[in-house]
Amino acid sequence: MIGVGKIKQYSNVLDKPLSKGKQEVSLSAFAFLFSELVQYNQTQVDNIAELERRLEDAGYAVGARVLELLCHREKGNRRETRLLGILSFVHSTVWKVLFGKVADSLEKGTEHEDEYMISEKELLVNRFISIPKDMGTFNCGAFVAGIVRGVLDSAGFPAVVTAHFVPVEGQQRPRTTILIKFAEEVLRREARLG
Repeated sequence: MIGVGKIKQYSNVLDKPLSKGKQEVSLSAFAFLFSELVQYNQTQVDNIAELERRLEDAGYAVGARVLELLCHREKGNRRETRLLGILSFVHSTVWKVLFGKVADSLEKGTEHEDEYMISEKELLVNRFISIPKDMGTFNCGAFVAGIVRGVLDSAGFPAVVTAHFVPVEGQQRPRTTILIKFAEEVLRREARLG
């Protein structure tokens, strides 16, 4: 018989290997979907802080699932147990899967021992959003802050994560900084581990 090769038969759907799936999502499809998410949540709230909180909550659910997926695919179901390891994982692996590149920078805060910052010159969720004058301080980066918080919480590193605009000289658009402030228990555990 011509064209008939060996085809592996699986007796159970659970025996089939997990595929990596398509690695890219259309940028226009993402921009449209995210715009709809922002618009829907905007109709449900009364102020900017509440809108950012809702976007962060939506991102949190994404972050928890991203951690599960990446730990299974990339790390053989192992998770990071050290502070710098999980920060490096978020800065590189998570960012690359979500945004197609490693984040611009990961820095330790100079004023507080428990603060770290991930900075991005042009964060994807802020790229296609035009903010009306009446919503001056609104930052869609709250969604990404929620993703980071979801990854960290699910990995056992509770933290308060917020998104901030930081003006850059000579540039029209400010850079977005994701500020991560770890809980005291994380720092105590890290000190115990040495």
